[in-house]
Amino acid sequence: MTKEHPETKKVMDRMSRAIGHMEAIKRMIEEERDCREILIQLSAVRSAINNVGKIILQDHINQCVTDALETGDTKTLEELNSAVDKFLK
Repeated sequence: MTKEHPETKKVMDRMSRAIGHMEAIKRMIEEERDCREILIQLSAVRSAINNVGKIILQDHINQCVTDALETGDTKTLEELNSAVDKFLK
């Protein structure tokens, strides 16, 4: 059974905005807009994606990891460590 994550709507809303922003950046590139403007917009998207990652991580810790600790599930903790390592690269 999959556990419900309370932040799903917030994550989906933020991802939709980031996707829209990426489409706008694509248009900027197609229109040959100033590279500095594009880089600034890319930085904003990267920040937005990192913030989505933080929300997902917090939700995972609050839901899945808490349950894993209560049940002694070390595999979930190992998987979290691996995911965090990949996210931070």
